[in-house]
Amino acid sequence: MKIGKFKFTKNSPPYIIAEAGVNHNGSYELAVRLVDEAAAAGAHAIKWQIYSAGKLCTRTAPRFWEWEGEIKQNGTQYDSYAELDKFPLEEYRRLAKYCRERGIEFLATPFDEEAVEFLESIKVAAYKVASCDCSNIPFLKYIARQQKPVLLSTGASSLEDIDEAVAAIEGEGNRQIVVLHCILKYPTPPEHANLEMIRTLKQRYARYPVGFSDHTLGVRCTLAAIACGAEVIEKHYTVDKKLPLSADHWLSVDPPELKEIVDGSAEIKQAMGQPWARPLPIELPTFLNARRSVVANRDIAMGTVIVAGMLTCKRPGTGLHPRHLESLIGKKARRDLREDDLVKIEDFV
Repeated sequence: MKIGKFKFTKNSPPYIIAEAGVNHNGSYELAVRLVDEAAAAGAHAIKWQIYSAGKLCTRTAPRFWEWEGEIKQNGTQYDSYAELDKFPLEEYRRLAKYCRERGIEFLATPFDEEAVEFLESIKVAAYKVASCDCSNIPFLKYIARQQKPVLLSTGASSLEDIDEAVAAIEGEGNRQIVVLHCILKYPTPPEHANLEMIRTLKQRYARYPVGFSDHTLGVRCTLAAIACGAEVIEKHYTVDKKLPLSADHWLSVDPPELKEIVDGSAEIKQAMGQPWARPLPIELPTFLNARRSVVANRDIAMGTVIVAGMLTCKRPGTGLHPRHLESLIGKKARRDLREDDLVKIEDFV
């Protein structure tokens, strides 16, 4: 499976998505800065959110997050989203072109069919589906029919919910799916990150890449997810955690943290290795010289009957394996042995 030029293989590094969302604050210049910093940090993709407040929620839908920076402190979801849904689609078109120039993939989460149609017009490489739409089967089918990879967030979903969502996408003939573990809490306390779920998803959906859409603060849980097998990481991202308007700025990672994720995840993926038997080739020089062999513990004359204490085990491990020491007790030396000589089976009769 591929997203743009990135191909998922057993040896590929985790695919890192800088989730900019609407952290552009409605400014094209800030959006460009977000692209530049994400590209410089080495992220594979930068992702935006395209929505209309009126199509996303009712005017009375309560917020499910807490943020002191809200313009309307006792407002609704609609009040918050309406502050940031005016970024023109043509500006996203410019951003997509700019992302191509900077060598970073332009991705987006659409929240309605109009947004999907626009993303098709700019040839987006893949679609991200927010956790809130994991159960929106009609919309999932609409996205799936575009025959692009679908990154499916699964926050607050049961396994049965996820099965239904995956089946809906597959039912449209689309088998390009990334299943993303997610906890629908902003921010997510580390003790509730439930990273073991990544292993469950990898077993249940072994035919697809599995990743982590992370809402925890900092990078520790993000990197731990790689060790649990996450092949995709999506992380909220900003260039300044103190910026106003968006509730996502303060819980996002900044460029240095994003680079730490990029570098750390690649290193962790390499460190996981393969489940084959040891010793590994890199261990062989140490293996041979750090292990022990059976050696003479003193000078032993030919014909001497071997008793306990005459032989011992010392480094290096290039001689007779220590498992043979006890079997030599009671045998006779066939040659003179000097202290510290590595012995062989044929040295005894």
